[in-house]
Amino acid sequence: MKFYSRLLAGSMLLAMLAPVAEAQTAFKFAEVSDTHVGSDHALEDLQRTVADINSQPDLAFVIISGDITEFGADAELQQAKAVLDGLQKPWYIIPGNHDTKWSESGGNTFRKVFGSETFSFSYGGYRFLGTNCGPNMRMGPGQVPRENIVWLDKTLKGINKRTPLIYINHYPQNADLNNWYEAIDRLKQHNIQLILCGHGHANRVFDFEEIPGVMCRSNLRAKDSIGGYNIVTIGNGKAQFEERTPVVQKNRAWVNIPMAGHSAAVTRTFPRPSFAMNDSFPAVKAAWVYQDNSDIGSGMALYKDRVISTNTAGEVYALRLTDGKKQWTFVTKGKIYATPAVSGDKVVVGSSDSFIYCLDAATGKPVWRFETGKPVVASTQIVNGVAYTGASDGHFRALDLSTGKLLWEFTGVNGFVEDKPLFYGGNIYFGSWGNDFYALDAHTGALKWKWNNGAANRMFSPAACWPVGADNKIFIVAPDRYMTAFNAATGAVIWRKSLPDVRMRESLGLSADSNEVFIKTMDGQLYAVAAKADTMQLLWRSPVEMGYELDPAAPVAHGEVIYIPTHAGVVYAINRGNHSLLWKYKLSNCLVNQVLAAGDRQMLFSTMDGKLALLRY
Repeated sequence: MKFYSRLLAGSMLLAMLAPVAEAQTAFKFAEVSDTHVGSDHALEDLQRTVADINSQPDLAFVIISGDITEFGADAELQQAKAVLDGLQKPWYIIPGNHDTKWSESGGNTFRKVFGSETFSFSYGGYRFLGTNCGPNMRMGPGQVPRENIVWLDKTLKGINKRTPLIYINHYPQNADLNNWYEAIDRLKQHNIQLILCGHGHANRVFDFEEIPGVMCRSNLRAKDSIGGYNIVTIGNGKAQFEERTPVVQKNRAWVNIPMAGHSAAVTRTFPRPSFAMNDSFPAVKAAWVYQDNSDIGSGMALYKDRVISTNTAGEVYALRLTDGKKQWTFVTKGKIYATPAVSGDKVVVGSSDSFIYCLDAATGKPVWRFETGKPVVASTQIVNGVAYTGASDGHFRALDLSTGKLLWEFTGVNGFVEDKPLFYGGNIYFGSWGNDFYALDAHTGALKWKWNNGAANRMFSPAACWPVGADNKIFIVAPDRYMTAFNAATGAVIWRKSLPDVRMRESLGLSADSNEVFIKTMDGQLYAVAAKADTMQLLWRSPVEMGYELDPAAPVAHGEVIYIPTHAGVVYAINRGNHSLLWKYKLSNCLVNQVLAAGDRQMLFSTMDGKLALLRY
């Protein structure tokens, strides 16, 4: 992000000298959104826009409101930065879902390249605030990260409540974001006058709970021959939006938005997530709830009387199982989205700072660390004293648990690894964001077989599903909405099926007796497939309806109970015998990372907005 100290100092001085209730002088800025560098023609479209903006001296600055890249890849981010550095005006940028959901660096590269994922600056008497939108690494609705909410609290605390605000987020501030209300409720305590977003690729006007909102078009040309962006003029109590077409240099005024400011005295109430379902199951109680100041983007592991978790501040930490009190913390230098693995007295976890760490599970003290060529967002599997981990550098490694010594590495991975590998029958199985699925000899690292789903789009890769093995078969589901069963030894496809009106995605689990493979669908339904059949044999479907559902986390079987995680912060407990609902519990309105049984009638789960709870029933 470019920083123009003289201009910013002057504008901030102007803001202090003028009455803070409204801006004094009209000004113009450019709003560029959804550039999607890495997709067809995107780089040329962005280059044209940069040149066009530079040709207009009356534009004061530029806001770039997310989806900078197509896949969040390091090379795409560097390409975008190189073009944006050509802007001859101040510019401010936030990420979008394409920059964060499929990020090989867990969002670290965006922060390194652009300096931050938030911004705050003053111009013309207004304060502009921008935050990230997620979803970060895990498929689900968008979510303003917990650490951005904490940042927003701190930033708003230092702003006079009469100062007019303009808020920018890539997503619309509605139920498209799991926690839209957290930002909205904070902004309503101030003089919020306008919200800008992208994401929908079209010019559109919104009413965000009586706050005017405007979605701006994508910079991409789409079916046209030239892309475009918006020029926004603030003045005379309104915001005027003009769609600008580079090359031909044409403007098209399309809307004027009155800017009066939100009144804290407004008495109208708006819907908020309900936790009333918890009242229907009074025997289910949270023994404790831990609230992190950052997102929790991974599952957890148990070590004796401790639960070990991570967060996107780069911390690995242990909480006491009985009361949730923190026992130790170890800090890495990158966001963590990998679920820690425990074996004996050691815990192993990868970080987006490009290291795999082994810590003493009792104290959190480092035992060893192993440097990889790129960030690690994949989880570790530990078997027989060997830690198996994929990374974002095209390598998959086996490390000695005691020493951290490299035992072998496979260097032929296409794309990056995100999932937790499966150890089954002497092989290691995992997918990648390159449309491939791999089977390696667990002892030598030799490739046993590889399968490609043939999809033209890498977003359909079998990469976020944790594979399961049973009856000499390996099972996966993927965003292409197919379930596939392989011969574990040869990789031969035994069956590969999609079902009419059944939208499978990535959520897959296995019964305790390995006879049934569970599928949670995008329509919030739970199915069981016979593990021992030579075709896709549906055994049952639960009558429990969970609603539209994107959470890739696996259903977890513990005895005769099946725990189902959802993207709306709810865990469902299903009776395996008759497939009925035992209970459900809502901890948050954000995605559940993982469910972990923690003994008889108690379980742990965490949500993406930094909550971790022990539930007893």
